[in-house]
Amino acid sequence: MGSKLLLLLTAALWGFAFVAQRQGMELLDPFTYNAIRFALGALFIRFALAKSFIRNATVIRLPGLVLFIAASFQQIGLIYTSAGSAGFITGLYVLFVPVFGFFWGQRAGFRLIISVLLAVFGLYLINSFTSVQVSIGNLLVLISAVFWALHVQLVHRYSKLVPTAVLAFDQFAICALLSTVFAFFYRIFMHPFASFAAVYFIDIGRTVWPILYGGLISVGIAYSLQIKAQKKVEPAPAAVIMSLEGVFAMLGGYLLLKESLSLRSILGASMMLIAMLLVSIPKKDVDKKSPIELTAQI
Repeated sequence: MGSKLLLLLTAALWGFAFVAQRQGMELLDPFTYNAIRFALGALFIRFALAKSFIRNATVIRLPGLVLFIAASFQQIGLIYTSAGSAGFITGLYVLFVPVFGFFWGQRAGFRLIISVLLAVFGLYLINSFTSVQVSIGNLLVLISAVFWALHVQLVHRYSKLVPTAVLAFDQFAICALLSTVFAFFYRIFMHPFASFAAVYFIDIGRTVWPILYGGLISVGIAYSLQIKAQKKVEPAPAAVIMSLEGVFAMLGGYLLLKESLSLRSILGASMMLIAMLLVSIPKKDVDKKSPIELTAQI
């Protein structure tokens, strides 16, 4: 149960980071924002967990590469679509995780399937938009959702092979390095005559607080908690719990940005909480209870 609470805390930190993410993207391009926040996350882990940092000769590359692809597609997609559409489509990774798991021999029971469907429908209700239209932005975010699902599966596998600090540092460092390279070429292509003018560095200074939260809290702490928790929690249930990021993003918008809460959003959040409870109840306890008792407990 402790590992599932860590995943819930991870979802909360990611959800409130959505506010910082939106503020950071107002002035910075996607690759610069990701480069700085993941570099900060890597430095934080290297020094905060220095005593447990057991360095092997092999660098764990694949999770960092997938993390870079997922984060990049999501950030770029946010430029061309609404926050509501992006929030719902990103959350679809909760569907893709058990799909990947099927090909890797992971079983999805009836209770897990119900939880996933509840989480997806809850996400739909939380994100206030009338329809998801076909657009380049939504397509990019959908691609990111596929890679987020793959990342959850990779974290599950590698977390059992290497220490948390090593896996966290390697994936953050690789993501930061790739983001830096792409930020360089992005600036040259998009702003050929003022790629790295003074205003570029001024904008970085103006977003220091969103960057600090995104780098230290969202990346450094939350992603590391995810790795530690996924040592014991299977990928599909972990994805259901982490999908509550959408609920905490809604709360963050309400508390920090004074956004309104609709009855529809509250209903969606309730459905996602039920989904989390379903995957959190130990299987042996479920088997001992009747459907009426289980419903009453939820």
